[in-house]
Amino acid sequence: MIGGGQLARMTHQAAIELGQCLRVLSGGPDEPAAQVSANVVLGSHTDLDALRAVAVGSSALTFDHEHVPTEHLDVLVSEGVNVQPPPQALIHAQDKLVMRRKLAELGAPVPAFAEVGSVADVEAFGTEHGWNIVIKAVRGGYDGRGVWMPDDADEATAVVTEQLANDVTLMVEQKVPMRRELSAMVARSPFGQGASWPVVETVQRNGQCAVVIAPAPDLPAELAAQAEEMALRISSALGATGAMAVELFETVDGELVVNELAMRPHNSGHWTQDGARTSQFEQHLRAVLDYPLGDPSSIAPVTVMANVLGAPEAPAMSMDERLHHLFARMPDAKVHMYGKGERKDRKIGHVNVVGAASGSLDDSEYVAEVRERAERAAHWLSHGEWTDGWDPHAGN
Repeated sequence: MIGGGQLARMTHQAAIELGQCLRVLSGGPDEPAAQVSANVVLGSHTDLDALRAVAVGSSALTFDHEHVPTEHLDVLVSEGVNVQPPPQALIHAQDKLVMRRKLAELGAPVPAFAEVGSVADVEAFGTEHGWNIVIKAVRGGYDGRGVWMPDDADEATAVVTEQLANDVTLMVEQKVPMRRELSAMVARSPFGQGASWPVVETVQRNGQCAVVIAPAPDLPAELAAQAEEMALRISSALGATGAMAVELFETVDGELVVNELAMRPHNSGHWTQDGARTSQFEQHLRAVLDYPLGDPSSIAPVTVMANVLGAPEAPAMSMDERLHHLFARMPDAKVHMYGKGERKDRKIGHVNVVGAASGSLDDSEYVAEVRERAERAAHWLSHGEWTDGWDPHAGN
């Protein structure tokens, strides 16, 4: 697996259960996967020799991020390495402009978009769309980085001038009037078998995914089916393999628009570790190894994942003590920590809370209660404070 982050760390756990050994290419010995994997190659994902070293003798080469140069992957393929997903598919998760053009060609719903090579390009697009626009870096942006939402022509001009001066390739697209964000996660094997998890709602804060509600509440069955079918169709058309997330906007008119693609396990699929019969990490391995895929169905009416994001200042209480208090109060909370140091807004772990089997996704109070518990647990782990004011020493 190329990349030593938390996705590789959690994929390593799934590999153990399948009797596999996950060799990891990590940028350093302290990265999340390098801390726990027995087979680690230290090096950069942009170094062809490092890629060759990690690929030697492998059954399949896969990724915990999309930033490996496709020209390097083409070389590995020519040398007989089984790269999954293949570079001709992965490019659509690396390059937003390539992705937009291909999805438009496939007839998938996408916002109006254009390449930006000069200030004049964004001025023309902004004028046409009433400055209701989003400027994006074509490559490399994530978690809100590389995305700008200018209010007017002057702000857009400043962004484009600065980024083009720094050799950042840009595109612009129409801002979607959305009700909420959704994610349709699927997996596909080289054989062509596909499987889809229930469509989830993702809640963003400051450009970062904070909460995932699975399945998405109040989503009409026909729209959920449309999202799953579209994600499977895109995966097949692009020749993608492994887990893939199709991030979606649900518009105020009840339509779907594709936002981004991720060809790897994804934050919106972390709930599957405890809330689905087959987790995204196991499924990703099954897919890239061309095993028959597992059952992706939910095991409860609702599961909520809440990210543990670093507080502005790390609490004086150690993480070990915070875990002790959390488990004493919420023994059903499932915690997944990444082995990362704490700093503001950094994803250092997540919490899954699986709703009681007696509940119903149609019961808004039930869904809200499960969500509140997940967010309360995650906030406690990051801040060392209970959002409901609970004090274990006061007996309240």
